[in-house]
Amino acid sequence: MSVPDALAIAALNKRYSRPAVRDLTLTIRPGEFYALLGPNGAGKTTTLKMVAGLLVPDSGRISVFGHDTVDDPLGAKRVTAWVPDEPMIYDRLTPLEYLEFVAGLWEVPQERAKKTAGEVLDILQLAPHAHERCEGFSKGMRQKVALAGALIHEPKLIILDEPLTGLDAGSARLVKDVLLRRVEEGCTVILTTHILEVAERMAQRIGVIAQGRLVCEGTLAELRMANGGRAGSGGGQDSLEEIFLKVVADSAASEGAEPAGKTGRAA
Repeated sequence: MSVPDALAIAALNKRYSRPAVRDLTLTIRPGEFYALLGPNGAGKTTTLKMVAGLLVPDSGRISVFGHDTVDDPLGAKRVTAWVPDEPMIYDRLTPLEYLEFVAGLWEVPQERAKKTAGEVLDILQLAPHAHERCEGFSKGMRQKVALAGALIHEPKLIILDEPLTGLDAGSARLVKDVLLRRVEEGCTVILTTHILEVAERMAQRIGVIAQGRLVCEGTLAELRMANGGRAGSGGGQDSLEEIFLKVVADSAASEGAEPAGKTGRAA
Protein backbone atom coordinates (compact mmCIF):
# COMPACT_ATOMS: atom_id res chain seq x y z
CA MET A 1 0.00 0.00 0.00
CA SER A 2 1.40 3.39 -0.98
CA VAL A 3 2.19 5.94 1.71
CA PRO A 4 0.02 9.09 1.45
CA ASP A 5 1.66 12.46 0.93
CA ALA A 6 2.65 14.27 4.10
CA LEU A 7 0.75 17.28 2.78
CA ALA A 8 -1.44 17.60 -0.29
CA ILE A 9 -3.03 21.00 -1.03
CA ALA A 10 -5.32 21.38 -4.03
CA ALA A 11 -6.86 24.60 -5.42
CA LEU A 12 -6.77 26.30 -2.00
CA ASN A 13 -8.34 29.75 -1.58
CA LYS A 14 -8.73 32.13 1.34
CA ARG A 15 -9.90 35.72 1.24
CA TYR A 16 -10.02 38.49 3.83
CA SER A 17 -10.56 42.05 2.55
CA ARG A 18 -8.53 40.85 -0.43
CA PRO A 19 -7.38 37.42 -1.64
CA ALA A 20 -4.71 35.99 0.69
CA VAL A 21 -4.30 32.55 -0.89
CA ARG A 22 -5.28 31.97 -4.50
CA ASP A 23 -5.71 28.59 -6.16
CA LEU A 24 -2.69 27.17 -4.31
CA THR A 25 -1.67 23.61 -5.12
CA LEU A 26 1.25 22.04 -3.27
CA THR A 27 2.49 18.53 -2.42
CA ILE A 28 5.11 17.64 0.21
CA ARG A 29 6.48 14.14 0.58
CA PRO A 30 6.90 12.18 3.82
CA GLY A 31 10.29 12.75 5.46
CA GLU A 32 10.94 15.97 3.53
CA PHE A 33 12.35 19.25 4.85
CA TYR A 34 10.45 21.92 2.92
CA ALA A 35 10.95 25.69 3.13
CA LEU A 36 8.04 27.93 2.13
CA LEU A 37 9.29 31.42 1.34
CA GLY A 38 7.71 34.68 0.23
CA PRO A 39 7.57 38.42 0.87
CA ASN A 40 5.48 39.83 3.70
CA GLY A 41 1.77 39.40 3.02
CA ALA A 42 2.33 36.66 0.43
CA GLY A 43 -0.01 34.19 2.17
CA LYS A 44 2.48 31.88 3.90
CA THR A 45 1.11 32.11 7.43
CA THR A 46 -2.49 31.95 6.21
CA THR A 47 -1.66 28.79 4.28
CA LEU A 48 0.05 27.15 7.24
CA LYS A 49 -2.78 28.08 9.61
CA MET A 50 -5.22 26.35 7.26
CA VAL A 51 -2.99 23.27 7.20
CA ALA A 52 -2.84 23.30 11.01
CA GLY A 53 -6.62 23.59 11.23
CA LEU A 54 -6.62 27.09 12.73
CA LEU A 55 -8.39 28.58 9.70
CA VAL A 56 -11.05 27.10 7.41
CA PRO A 57 -10.41 27.45 3.65
CA ASP A 58 -12.94 29.26 1.50
CA SER A 59 -12.45 26.52 -1.07
CA GLY A 60 -10.00 23.78 -1.97
CA ARG A 61 -8.74 20.69 -0.17
CA ILE A 62 -5.97 20.00 2.36
CA SER A 63 -4.89 16.48 3.28
CA VAL A 64 -2.30 15.62 5.96
CA PHE A 65 -1.09 12.03 5.68
CA GLY A 66 -4.44 11.12 4.13
CA HIS A 67 -6.56 13.02 6.69
CA ASP A 68 -8.72 15.78 5.20
CA THR A 69 -8.45 18.84 7.45
CA VAL A 70 -12.17 19.64 7.03
CA ASP A 71 -13.72 16.16 6.94
CA ASP A 72 -11.33 14.65 9.52
CA PRO A 73 -9.85 17.57 11.47
CA LEU A 74 -8.95 15.56 14.57
CA GLY A 75 -7.14 12.92 12.52
CA ALA A 76 -5.11 15.61 10.76
CA LYS A 77 -4.29 17.43 14.00
CA ARG A 78 -3.16 14.24 15.76
CA VAL A 79 -0.25 13.87 13.33
CA THR A 80 0.56 17.60 13.11
CA ALA A 81 2.43 20.08 15.30
CA TRP A 82 2.20 23.85 14.86
CA VAL A 83 4.88 26.23 16.19
CA PRO A 84 4.04 29.93 15.55
CA ASP A 85 6.54 32.77 15.50
CA GLU A 86 5.28 34.00 18.88
CA PRO A 87 5.45 31.10 21.37
CA MET A 88 2.14 30.48 23.10
CA ILE A 89 2.80 28.82 26.44
CA TYR A 90 1.36 29.14 29.94
CA ASP A 91 3.55 31.44 32.02
CA ARG A 92 2.46 30.02 35.38
CA LEU A 93 3.53 26.50 34.42
CA THR A 94 7.01 25.05 34.45
CA PRO A 95 8.30 23.41 31.23
CA LEU A 96 7.66 19.97 32.74
CA GLU A 97 4.11 20.91 33.79
CA TYR A 98 3.47 22.39 30.35
CA LEU A 99 4.59 19.18 28.65
CA GLU A 100 2.42 17.11 30.98
CA PHE A 101 -0.53 19.36 30.14
CA VAL A 102 0.00 19.15 26.37
CA ALA A 103 0.54 15.37 26.53
CA GLY A 104 -2.77 15.06 28.37
CA LEU A 105 -4.56 17.02 25.65
CA TRP A 106 -3.24 14.54 23.08
CA GLU A 107 -4.07 11.57 25.34
CA VAL A 108 -0.46 10.40 25.30
CA PRO A 109 -0.08 7.49 27.77
CA GLN A 110 1.47 8.72 31.02
CA GLU A 111 4.61 6.60 30.97
CA ARG A 112 5.30 7.39 27.34
CA ALA A 113 4.68 11.10 27.96
CA LYS A 114 7.08 11.11 30.91
CA LYS A 115 9.80 9.43 28.85
CA THR A 116 9.31 11.73 25.84
CA ALA A 117 9.23 14.84 28.03
CA GLY A 118 12.55 13.92 29.60
CA GLU A 119 14.07 13.33 26.18
CA VAL A 120 12.93 16.61 24.61
CA LEU A 121 13.89 18.64 27.68
CA ASP A 122 17.38 17.16 27.48
CA ILE A 123 17.69 17.65 23.73
CA LEU A 124 16.58 21.30 23.93
CA GLN A 125 18.78 21.94 26.98
CA LEU A 126 15.75 22.77 29.10
CA ALA A 127 16.32 20.10 31.76
CA PRO A 128 18.08 22.50 34.20
CA HIS A 129 15.00 24.75 33.99
CA ALA A 130 12.34 22.00 34.02
CA HIS A 131 10.89 23.15 37.36
CA GLU A 132 11.10 26.92 36.82
CA ARG A 133 8.02 28.90 35.85
CA CYS A 134 8.02 30.01 32.23
CA GLU A 135 7.05 33.59 33.11
CA GLY A 136 10.69 34.58 33.61
CA PHE A 137 12.02 32.96 30.44
CA SER A 138 13.59 34.84 27.53
CA LYS A 139 12.09 34.72 24.02
CA GLY A 140 14.56 32.01 23.06
CA MET A 141 13.73 29.87 26.11
CA ARG A 142 10.01 30.27 25.49
CA GLN A 143 10.47 29.26 21.86
CA LYS A 144 12.26 26.10 22.96
CA VAL A 145 9.46 25.28 25.41
CA ALA A 146 6.92 25.75 22.60
CA LEU A 147 8.94 23.44 20.36
CA ALA A 148 9.14 20.86 23.15
CA GLY A 149 5.35 21.02 23.45
CA ALA A 150 5.03 20.47 19.70
CA LEU A 151 7.20 17.35 19.89
CA ILE A 152 5.56 15.71 22.92
CA HIS A 153 2.99 13.72 20.91
CA GLU A 154 5.63 12.70 18.33
CA PRO A 155 3.95 14.28 15.27
CA LYS A 156 4.61 13.14 11.72
CA LEU A 157 4.36 16.71 10.37
CA ILE A 158 5.92 19.75 12.08
CA ILE A 159 4.95 23.22 10.83
CA LEU A 160 7.10 26.15 11.98
CA ASP A 161 6.38 29.78 11.18
CA GLU A 162 9.57 31.84 11.67
CA PRO A 163 10.92 29.61 14.47
CA LEU A 164 14.34 31.33 14.64
CA THR A 165 13.06 34.87 15.15
CA GLY A 166 14.63 36.41 18.25
CA LEU A 167 16.89 33.43 19.00
CA ASP A 168 20.57 33.84 19.78
CA ALA A 169 23.08 31.91 17.68
CA GLY A 170 23.34 29.04 20.14
CA SER A 171 19.59 28.54 20.49
CA ALA A 172 19.07 28.84 16.72
CA ARG A 173 21.71 26.18 16.09
CA LEU A 174 20.10 23.89 18.65
CA VAL A 175 16.63 24.25 17.10
CA LYS A 176 18.04 23.59 13.62
CA ASP A 177 19.84 20.47 14.86
CA VAL A 178 16.63 19.17 16.47
CA LEU A 179 14.67 19.69 13.26
CA LEU A 180 17.29 18.00 11.09
CA ARG A 181 17.38 15.06 13.49
CA ARG A 182 13.60 14.71 13.27
CA VAL A 183 13.77 14.68 9.46
CA GLU A 184 16.45 11.97 9.62
CA GLU A 185 14.02 9.95 11.76
CA GLY A 186 11.32 10.26 9.07
CA CYS A 187 9.38 13.32 10.25
CA THR A 188 8.27 15.95 7.73
CA VAL A 189 9.13 19.59 8.45
CA ILE A 190 7.64 22.69 6.82
CA LEU A 191 9.44 25.91 7.67
CA THR A 192 9.02 29.58 6.85
CA THR A 193 11.95 31.87 7.56
CA HIS A 194 13.18 35.39 6.89
CA ILE A 195 16.71 34.01 6.92
CA LEU A 196 17.17 32.71 3.38
CA GLU A 197 20.54 31.15 4.20
CA VAL A 198 18.72 28.78 6.57
CA ALA A 199 16.43 27.60 3.78
CA GLU A 200 19.37 27.34 1.40
CA ARG A 201 21.36 25.11 3.77
CA MET A 202 18.62 23.02 5.37
CA ALA A 203 15.70 22.54 3.00
CA GLN A 204 15.53 19.65 0.55
CA ARG A 205 12.96 21.54 -1.51
CA ILE A 206 11.95 25.19 -1.55
CA GLY A 207 8.71 26.83 -2.62
CA VAL A 208 8.23 30.57 -3.18
CA ILE A 209 4.77 32.04 -2.75
CA ALA A 210 3.79 35.54 -3.93
CA GLN A 211 0.37 37.21 -4.07
CA GLY A 212 -1.07 34.00 -2.63
CA ARG A 213 0.24 31.80 -5.46
CA LEU A 214 3.09 29.30 -5.64
CA VAL A 215 5.39 30.91 -8.23
CA CYS A 216 8.29 28.46 -8.19
CA GLU A 217 9.32 25.25 -6.46
CA GLY A 218 12.15 22.73 -6.45
CA THR A 219 15.56 21.90 -5.08
CA LEU A 220 18.07 24.74 -5.00
CA ALA A 221 19.75 23.28 -8.07
CA GLU A 222 16.42 23.10 -9.91
CA LEU A 223 15.57 26.68 -8.97
CA ARG A 224 18.95 27.84 -10.30
CA MET A 225 18.42 26.05 -13.58
CA ALA A 226 14.86 27.31 -13.95
CA ASN A 227 15.97 30.90 -13.38
CA GLY A 228 19.00 30.98 -15.66
CA GLY A 229 21.63 30.10 -13.05
CA ARG A 230 23.99 27.17 -12.83
CA ALA A 231 23.32 24.04 -10.81
CA GLY A 232 26.84 22.62 -10.79
CA SER A 233 29.50 23.05 -8.12
CA GLY A 234 31.97 25.91 -8.08
CA GLY A 235 31.70 29.67 -8.28
CA GLY A 236 29.23 31.80 -10.13
CA GLN A 237 26.07 30.16 -8.80
CA ASP A 238 23.02 32.25 -8.00
CA SER A 239 22.23 32.45 -4.30
CA LEU A 240 18.74 31.70 -3.04
CA GLU A 241 18.37 35.40 -2.25
CA GLU A 242 19.05 36.31 -5.90
CA ILE A 243 16.58 33.69 -7.13
CA PHE A 244 13.99 34.77 -4.57
CA LEU A 245 14.16 38.45 -5.51
CA LYS A 246 13.95 37.61 -9.22
CA VAL A 247 10.90 35.36 -9.02
CA VAL A 248 9.08 37.73 -6.65
CA ALA A 249 9.78 40.69 -8.97
CA ASP A 250 8.66 38.68 -12.01
CA SER A 251 5.47 37.67 -10.20
CA ALA A 252 4.74 41.26 -9.17
CA ALA A 253 5.31 42.44 -12.74
CA SER A 254 2.91 39.84 -14.10
CA GLU A 255 0.30 40.90 -11.51
CA GLY A 256 0.93 44.61 -12.09
CA ALA A 257 1.94 45.08 -8.43
CA GLU A 258 4.92 46.57 -6.62
CA PRO A 259 7.53 43.81 -6.00
CA ALA A 260 7.32 43.42 -2.20
CA GLY A 261 10.67 41.65 -2.09
CA LYS A 262 12.44 44.94 -2.86
CA THR A 263 11.21 46.72 0.22
CA GLY A 264 9.87 44.09 2.60
CA ARG A 265 11.77 41.38 4.37
CA ALA A 266 12.09 38.09 2.56
CA ALA A 267 9.88 35.55 4.31
